[in-house]
Amino acid sequence: MAVPVSILIPIKNEAANLPRCLASVAWADEIFVVDSQSADGSQELAAAHGAKVVQFAFNGIWPKKKNWALENLPFKHEWVFILDADEVMPPESEEEFRRIVTQPDHPVAGYWINRRFRFMGKWLRHAYYPNWNLRLFKHRLGRYEKLTDVDTKSGDNEVHEHVVVQGETDHLACEMDHYAFPSVDVFVEKHNRYSNWEARVALDRHLTGSEGSLQMGSVGLRRRLKQLSHRLPFRGLQRFLFVYVWQRGFLDGREGYYFARLHGFYEFLSVAKTYELKNAARRDAR
Repeated sequence: MAVPVSILIPIKNEAANLPRCLASVAWADEIFVVDSQSADGSQELAAAHGAKVVQFAFNGIWPKKKNWALENLPFKHEWVFILDADEVMPPESEEEFRRIVTQPDHPVAGYWINRRFRFMGKWLRHAYYPNWNLRLFKHRLGRYEKLTDVDTKSGDNEVHEHVVVQGETDHLACEMDHYAFPSVDVFVEKHNRYSNWEARVALDRHLTGSEGSLQMGSVGLRRRLKQLSHRLPFRGLQRFLFVYVWQRGFLDGREGYYFARLHGFYEFLSVAKTYELKNAARRDAR
């Protein structure tokens, strides 16, 4: 019997990832695939797997894809799970989800799930691990935080925004696999966009003093530490040392070293782009 939960998968040109992702949640009673005009046959693949395909047209600022879907899709079930196309759920997740979503008057509003990254053909067990995300929650109680009103030039999907739910949260026992970086080229392309987001959010925060808030203490602590690091020099080196030394990425071998170095470069891109934007803002203000 299908598990009474709604799965939400945001996509754009994900034909290479979708079959693996959809197969891992075939037990779900309802699957929505929210597409941004894919040109690689992703829509047909999703429909062939029984998913409901919905098109999303981004206005350039807000809402982005996931929050728009949470606000506008006619979900059949109370519980929604958000899954990216490059993520895969383990077989044991079916029974854990069934137990949670069929529990009458469940006191918990949302669940965090841990994920592990695959990089250069290897599962990283230290760098960026653990990596908790709030993904399973009661639909009416959860929305993605809004960190800025500006165009971040990072695409139409949420980048580093997190779900905030009204109520208690807990953690899932199952972990999902994240095939985010099949190549270094993909890592660089994605983090070029992510650094656009970082720079524009940093500029907006600099101009307005706005901050985000999170429910899970460890995630909120990481954000506060990140904001503190923005006031310190050598942020690229800091990020490298954080991943390679503090998270013990060195135990992941050469892959861990490359992963840490690439994240240091990503941080450097964010710094350089923020500086560029602040200089432009000062010139415009004269």
